[in-house]
Amino acid sequence: MQKSECHRGVQLRNRVTDNHDPRTSSSAQIKHRTTVQQSKSSPSTVSPESARKLYPRPSDKLNPKTINPFGEQSRVPSAFAAVYAKGGIPCRLVHGSVKHRLQWECPPENLPFDPLLITLAEGLRETKHPYTFVSKEGFKELLLVTGAPEKAVPLLPRLIPVLKAALVHLDDEVFERGLNALVQLSVVVGPSLNDHLKHLLTSLSKRLRDKKFKEPITSALQKLEQHGGSGSLIIIKSKIPTYCSICC
Repeated sequence: MQKSECHRGVQLRNRVTDNHDPRTSSSAQIKHRTTVQQSKSSPSTVSPESARKLYPRPSDKLNPKTINPFGEQSRVPSAFAAVYAKGGIPCRLVHGSVKHRLQWECPPENLPFDPLLITLAEGLRETKHPYTFVSKEGFKELLLVTGAPEKAVPLLPRLIPVLKAALVHLDDEVFERGLNALVQLSVVVGPSLNDHLKHLLTSLSKRLRDKKFKEPITSALQKLEQHGGSGSLIIIKSKIPTYCSICC
């Protein structure tokens, strides 16, 4: 009796297995076939071009074909950078082990200040090397040549707006270069700067609110007074009432 029941149970299990195995196997085969077809027909999720965009090679920066026309390196250069690239600044940067220097193509005293001095002043607003060094050092060295006062004074109406643009610049280093250039100019032109001083003092007054610029601006104002005489003191006090004269 027990043997017959066992035999009947085995037969039922076999019947169930026989009924379901073909369908399960067939379903699995269909799924496998569909997956294979999809993998053949659909492209790779990450193409070589996409991978190159995500992980650019270092050499791509040197290949003109891979340069992004809207990237930073393709922006229109500034006026100073364009002049410098065309050789319009008659000097070149010499890299030294301790500090850099300029090497002029001819003695600076033989160079016309117009428009070279104005171009160098425009370069004070640059924020990239070598333009920052060339403009700053070139402006300073040109004002040191013999006969600089006679060449610089006639250019003041055109120089002052350019220096003002540097003094109102948001970049702190640009402002500092503009401030130093203003002092250098005052040493050379003296009281001739007084007629234009009021156009520059407003920006200095605003920067005085920043503690880190209080000392350099105060020092610059004292030098402006020193080289501009009593006339400069009246102008400075009218724009910056808190200024204390060097004569006090």
